[in-house]
Amino acid sequence: MAHAYSLVGKNLKLDTAQDIAPYLEQIRNIEPLHSISLGGNTLGVGACVALADVLREKKTLRQADFADIFTGRLITEIPDALRALCDALVDHPELEEVNLSDNAFGGRSAEPMVNLLTNNHNIAVLRLSNNGLGVTGGTIVANALKAAADKLDGRPSRLHTVVCGRNRLENGSSQAWAAAFAAHGSLREVRMYQNGIRMEGIETICDGLSKSRDLEVLDFQDNTATLRGSRAIAKALPNWPNLRVLNLSDTLLKPKGGAAILAAIGAGHTKKLEALHLQYCDLDRAALHALASAVEEHLSELKTLEINGNWADEDDESVQRICKALEKWGNGDALDELDEMDPDGEDDEDEDEDEGEDENEDDDTADPGADDGKPDDGSADAEAENELASKLAGTHLK
Repeated sequence: MAHAYSLVGKNLKLDTAQDIAPYLEQIRNIEPLHSISLGGNTLGVGACVALADVLREKKTLRQADFADIFTGRLITEIPDALRALCDALVDHPELEEVNLSDNAFGGRSAEPMVNLLTNNHNIAVLRLSNNGLGVTGGTIVANALKAAADKLDGRPSRLHTVVCGRNRLENGSSQAWAAAFAAHGSLREVRMYQNGIRMEGIETICDGLSKSRDLEVLDFQDNTATLRGSRAIAKALPNWPNLRVLNLSDTLLKPKGGAAILAAIGAGHTKKLEALHLQYCDLDRAALHALASAVEEHLSELKTLEINGNWADEDDESVQRICKALEKWGNGDALDELDEMDPDGEDDEDEDEDEGEDENEDDDTADPGADDGKPDDGSADAEAENELASKLAGTHLK
């Protein structure tokens, strides 16, 4: 792209303004600059301050991809470096996407993003995955998004995509995220995979997301729904008639939870589904039969279906019904591999979904932000978050 600049994968170590100077000259010479991508390098405070001075003048910037730019940096360096970059973009009228994934922020490096997230109302896509935010950092980010919505004074929000996975957000930040999502009401894609969110948090977040009637993608993979969270998802599904992708793999739906969700899908509330991910959800044959009925009656657009790791053999009648239902719509190749199906899972499971993990499901006073009955202000997580961030500092995803 003539208006894009990329240093992705160069493995550069740019500590100072002098180190980054040759590349800044290249950036200055691109006019107009629409996109910048710097992933796979490591930038120090001096380099970021110098880069920020250049980017501040690039008002045509639309995409800022700063994923994986702090590998090996000290947790004490990152806040100042991040603040310089974020503050430089606050007044950019065309900025649409910000990607800060795969940087070891921890809770302490969330605050430098607040000015940008609160005051630039043009951002449509925010990507923050694998940052070690924890409850504290996640709450700071969510509160900044809520403050941004509050400043719109009735004008429609442009924010439509939030990706915040692998951040250990847990239940403690769920109230803040729900409030942010409800305030914007414009979300089309929300991915919150691998965050340690339990059933109360999922319930709270689904309530906030119910205001986004144009939601197309929802990813809760590898959190814990069980029956209470499943019921919340099922309750919210009628609010999302445009849903195309639903990822609930590894969320421990269990038979009753799966039945609740599949009943909502079977009622025809999500006829536009193109991808449904239900791997390793402890679904029994009855739930799979319900899935077959839903596909047969409503899911003509389903091109991807994952059910591996559930409680039936691949030759079971329920699975065969699913295959036939997909074939009815010309989507016979939609079903993913079934090499880890567990036909004995139902017999081995001593299930009592009204106890154990769901023992508080009828407790109307339960606080989604407090697993131990006490409000969680995030202070107890600070040390753990910073430890996690320090570990992440030496790693990045491919």
